[in-house]
Amino acid sequence: MMPSCKCILPLVSVLLLSASGTTSISILNNFIKCLTANSEVYIPFSNFYTPNNPSFLSVLESSAQNLRYLVPSMPKPEFIFTPLTESHLQAAVICSRHLRIHLRARSGGHDYEGVSYVSQIETPFFLLDLAKLRSIEVDINNKTAWVQAGATIGELYYRISEKSNIHGFAAGLCPSVGIGGHITGGGYGTMMRKYGLAADNVVDARIVDARGRILDREAMGEDLFWAIRGGGGGSFGIILAWKVKLVPVPATVTVFTVSKTLEQGATEILYKWQQVADNLDEHLFIRVIIKLANTGPKGKRTVTTSYNALFLGDAERLLQVMHKKFPELGLTRNDCIEKSWIKSVLYIAGYPNYTEPEILLEERSLFKSYFKAKSDFVKEPIAETVLEGLWEMLLEGHDPEMIWNPYGGMMSKISEYEIPFPHRKGNLFKIQYLTGWKDGDNRTATKHIEGIRRIYDYMAPYVSMFPRAAYVNYRDLDLGMNKKCNTSYIEAATWGVKYFKENFNRLVRVKINVDPGNLFRHEQSIPPVPVGLEHSTA
Repeated sequence: MMPSCKCILPLVSVLLLSASGTTSISILNNFIKCLTANSEVYIPFSNFYTPNNPSFLSVLESSAQNLRYLVPSMPKPEFIFTPLTESHLQAAVICSRHLRIHLRARSGGHDYEGVSYVSQIETPFFLLDLAKLRSIEVDINNKTAWVQAGATIGELYYRISEKSNIHGFAAGLCPSVGIGGHITGGGYGTMMRKYGLAADNVVDARIVDARGRILDREAMGEDLFWAIRGGGGGSFGIILAWKVKLVPVPATVTVFTVSKTLEQGATEILYKWQQVADNLDEHLFIRVIIKLANTGPKGKRTVTTSYNALFLGDAERLLQVMHKKFPELGLTRNDCIEKSWIKSVLYIAGYPNYTEPEILLEERSLFKSYFKAKSDFVKEPIAETVLEGLWEMLLEGHDPEMIWNPYGGMMSKISEYEIPFPHRKGNLFKIQYLTGWKDGDNRTATKHIEGIRRIYDYMAPYVSMFPRAAYVNYRDLDLGMNKKCNTSYIEAATWGVKYFKENFNRLVRVKINVDPGNLFRHEQSIPPVPVGLEHSTA
């Protein structure tokens, strides 16, 4: 089986040689000619942006969340194309294959390592930005919604709330995440213990495959439909739209945030949380946000643990659950805030209490930063002595943060083979490690990244092993990455098994069937070559 990289280089070289210093224009002109021939719908030239266009950087930066991948040293696309219709996108895939120019597709730009809009392993490339494909059709009677890939989960939440205050969708906590990519990795949220992941609640999809065909669930078949719901984005095709199943929510839900510092017994309370969080009422989700703060005695730096929660019910019922299962937190009625479900979305996302839901319709996130993240899954409670060592690591670090998300409930009831996302029964909680900084200085970045890696290394004996699992939507290139023109199964398995466990092998088989030429590829895309048949042209 011949990787597509081998036949990419000659034609691109011809383009480069014939361009005489106008490479981007030559590539773009060829691309536009091809698009015109292959699209059923007229394509305005204003939907293309080259580096010479004054709007190029603003479009590139529009939905990108991790500023690490927007610094001048990072590779930039030859051009950006923002399709207006499915036919435009379909033609773009056909022309990428025909002209052999590498593409990256972006729905929301939240991917942690920027692989949807930056290629560190292959140039030239172009960016296919789905930001204008964001229609949403909510069908309350059938409890479903069709949502295009460029829409955000916040937009979907808002459109559902317009039609019903007793329906929602079980997806992520950050409203500006693009729905297209979110579901391809699984999709965590505050209702996962009751309803599972976003990907668990998908009933149909529309995708453009490597041949440029638009396929729904019936046309693509169950293997591909399985793969795109949790198998990671950018490997099998480009998602056009998802059909999702709405879930019932109470007219009134309850939220709270209770913080405890080390001086207030944070260590003992967190140890107790580990023992009960996965066994609490499945209507209750309590995550723990661990940060540093200058709130210790005399303004001394200390560790603070904030218990941030959503309960699908009223405050009185919540207090009964907490007093029975987790009295150590000391939750009181004054801590509990009753809201509509849509207002709880804003609360959990960190917006001020006066914020109106219409902010969910804004296309751009307010929370961009330079950051690095890693992830773990925990199967046994971490001892208090280990936590004390962790606090020392955090206090020595450079603004590290950890978020612990509880498991149990529906997450333990769904088979690890149901979709590619395998991290189910047996996990108590998931850890996200984060560090962020405010400028693009390389020394600052190195200091922060090395610091979070040290904390990650410290935690190795206390988290999942064989493999040490990771969450693909918190993509981490430290785990390994593909090389240019390399489709080795063995190398890809170093990260693939951590993300997908045994499901990695099935994902490889699907990739071989639907994209044997490896048109859809990036630093951690699924390779189209099984073990024993590796073939590299690097």
